[in-house]
Amino acid sequence: MHRFANPSRFLRAANAVLPWCAGLTVLLLAAGLYFALLGSPPDYQQGETVRIMYIHVPSAWMALFVYGCMAAASASALIWRHPLADLIAKSAAPIGAGFTLICLLTGSLWGKPMWGAWWVWDARLTSVLVLFFLYLGYIALVNAFDDPVRGYRAAGILALVGVVNLPIIKFSVDWWNTLHQPASVMRLDGPAIHPAMLWPLLLMAGGFMLFFVTVLILRVRGEIAAAKVRNLQLSLARG
Repeated sequence: MHRFANPSRFLRAANAVLPWCAGLTVLLLAAGLYFALLGSPPDYQQGETVRIMYIHVPSAWMALFVYGCMAAASASALIWRHPLADLIAKSAAPIGAGFTLICLLTGSLWGKPMWGAWWVWDARLTSVLVLFFLYLGYIALVNAFDDPVRGYRAAGILALVGVVNLPIIKFSVDWWNTLHQPASVMRLDGPAIHPAMLWPLLLMAGGFMLFFVTVLILRVRGEIAAAKVRNLQLSLARG
């Protein structure tokens, strides 16, 4: 990825990819919502409530994926001094926090009819809440210093420390006795979900993924432009 360390080269590639990502995002989300709301059957136990799954599960996947990307970018910045890695991590953090918040809210809406409670201090729910606070902590740290370099370094260290929470979220339903159901899609013996429900779920997951890429490109472009403005202001002040 060092060949994209040059902002101009990155922007050329990003501008070429952006229209395709945006278009595919709209198509996948439109198709996914159609099949999720109209084309898939209700669950034999949960009824129509199961349709919350088509938002809740992809947002949960994206919450983990975005944090993994953010941690990888932070590691690249701290170890190899990749000049755009900090901007990518900073741009990804609010998007990941949004996905995590959606996951928590839809999980609460789903949990009320299934468990009889909006919230329980379940291992899976609690670890996802910790993930949300990690996102907020990163955002706060990266903006807490007048010197952006110090902010990026402190936030990057937090992002790397927080990686330990990802396997806890993933395997919490296997390690502890929880109310949350175990994995039904990502299983070694194959998905335990009917194809009529699996395909809308995968379409929504693909739409969420491309939405993340689209918004990330837009935010990184904005960060690059803001950095250029700051450098120009510093040059004028010194001059």
